[in-house]
Amino acid sequence: MIRHNLLSLWVLLALSLAGAVAHAADPPGEGDRAAIQAVIDSQIAAFRRDDGEAAFSYAAPAIRHMFGTVDNFMAMVRGGYRPVYRPQAYHFGAVTVVDGQIVQKVHIVGPDGGAVTAFYIMEQQPDGSWRIAGCSLGAPEERSA
Repeated sequence: MIRHNLLSLWVLLALSLAGAVAHAADPPGEGDRAAIQAVIDSQIAAFRRDDGEAAFSYAAPAIRHMFGTVDNFMAMVRGGYRPVYRPQAYHFGAVTVVDGQIVQKVHIVGPDGGAVTAFYIMEQQPDGSWRIAGCSLGAPEERSA
């Protein structure tokens, strides 16, 4: 029950961020794309080694506030985001702007061999760094990762 509630909160927050995230007119430049991908790479690496503290550190402030603790965050990820938590393989797709939000597509082969596309909503912080403000999983856009 708690796991389902946490997942629901995560999805609701990701969907409601349209009003909270600064609106961007253009996709980020090459330097920002590289920084965005480095954040996602680093979080996935932290998941793979079960380093919840590090994984949680890549979440945007609103996500950190919503989950409150590393344990709550990791329970949500383990329960609802297995492909992100334990990918067999992944590669980055396009960075797009959707409703003013920067979205990084990541094509993933999950632990069960199934393909999904993860849509990471990225938020630039006042210091210029990037953090993950939400993630949703969808049907695969490409067959291999």
